[in-house]
Amino acid sequence: MNTSDTIIARIGMVNYLNTAPIHEKWKSSVHHANWQMVEAAPAVLNRQLAEGQIDLGFVSSYEYAAHPDRYKILSGLSISANGPVGSVFLFSHVPMEHLDGVPVLLSSQSETSVSLVKIILEDFHHVRPEYVSGDVLAAEGGKFQALLAIGDDALRLVDKATYLYQFDLGDIWKRETGLPFVFSVCAVREEFCESHPEMLIEIHRELLRCRDEGKEDLKAICQLSASRIPMSEKRCYEYLIAIEHDLSAQKRKALETFFSCLIRRGEIGQEALPLKIFSNICASS
Repeated sequence: MNTSDTIIARIGMVNYLNTAPIHEKWKSSVHHANWQMVEAAPAVLNRQLAEGQIDLGFVSSYEYAAHPDRYKILSGLSISANGPVGSVFLFSHVPMEHLDGVPVLLSSQSETSVSLVKIILEDFHHVRPEYVSGDVLAAEGGKFQALLAIGDDALRLVDKATYLYQFDLGDIWKRETGLPFVFSVCAVREEFCESHPEMLIEIHRELLRCRDEGKEDLKAICQLSASRIPMSEKRCYEYLIAIEHDLSAQKRKALETFFSCLIRRGEIGQEALPLKIFSNICASS
């Protein structure tokens, strides 16, 4: 077996603003020669984790649910919101109840948000649009009655979108279920858990430290990150203050509720529950 001195741990980090509190702290304070940070969009990290190109990282909650035999969830870490998330929107020219049978463009960047918008449209509002997957920033004006945008794409569209309605999916989920929504978890491949548990504990501890320090230093994080959208530091702070990165008992319940919806819809297998949590250290939530 390789030792932690000779192997390289490949750690996936979502390259969206919503991970900036953890990401910026990691970049400035973690300098471990054997730990390699891999930055990419959620859909790319999903594929890389599934194919063994990274060992652990922030991936769509759906990715864990689709392959629960391959992964464990690191305790205390998520990308989530307890109400409006501010960066997962269904932009629409018409009210939701008028979207039945009409073309709706879905971002190809996150399976979790795609599944969530389908639950909201089909299960909560009883409409079934014609779904198309693609690049929402390149969408032709007027071709789609609505589009789903997430992450930095949604932040760029929210102020300039020509769509009359902007439905925040985190807000709708909260109103319908009374629960937060967990868009992303930090998942680790089972093989890495078994082969390198001591290194995993060390990485886990550092991720939790970055989570806590990033939350405490949010204004400085905004000074570093706001220009990437671009947006004002004030608006960046207002956005990031609503993004949460813990995985409390209530959020684990929210994950279970979401996965139960997916099981009922036939999108994933029953093996997604119960959740498999890696928690060898205190995650403080």
